[in-house]
Amino acid sequence: MAALSMKERQVCWGARDLYWQCLDDNAEDAARCRQLRSSFEASCPQQWIKYFDKRRDYLKFKEKFEAGEFQPSQSTENS
Repeated sequence: MAALSMKERQVCWGARDLYWQCLDDNAEDAARCRQLRSSFEASCPQQWIKYFDKRRDYLKFKEKFEAGEFQPSQSTENS
């Protein structure tokens, strides 16, 4: 895979940011953000999309954990 140019990276990051903002505005309802997800996928390499998806999951987990809102699953509590 060839490295993206600065312009291509900026387009990718912009599409990611718009998609993430849509998820934030719509209580994580991905169905309402399909068009932005498609734009995100079209603008970024697949490896980046996987990384950004995992990063968002981690950031949301961290946010809940730090706010004291994280609830471990039953199987985790009994380990």
